[in-house]
Amino acid sequence: MKHLESIEEFTQLRDNGRTIFMFSANWCPDCRFIDPVLPEIEAEFSEFTFIHVDRDDFIDICQQLDVYGIPSFVAFENGKELGRFVSKDRKTQEEIEAFISGLK
Repeated sequence: MKHLESIEEFTQLRDNGRTIFMFSANWCPDCRFIDPVLPEIEAEFSEFTFIHVDRDDFIDICQQLDVYGIPSFVAFENGKELGRFVSKDRKTQEEIEAFISGLK
């Protein structure tokens, strides 16, 4: 999964195409729990671009999107929010896949 590098990149990705931003942090054990399944999820939903957003590096984006728990997912298509799976709870592969399936 590609890591977000700038606020400008966030805006460009949000406004062009179908993008799912995964908000995470290195110190988050629930985020590390889902790391092994993320490549499989990305492959299954290849119509989306998946972007890892480090919550500590991009706290302004988190505040703007009301993302206060991690891991969390927010999906956009051409600038319009499609959906969000935002909470502080641990997420399973099945829950993440169900969320993304519901976006179609």
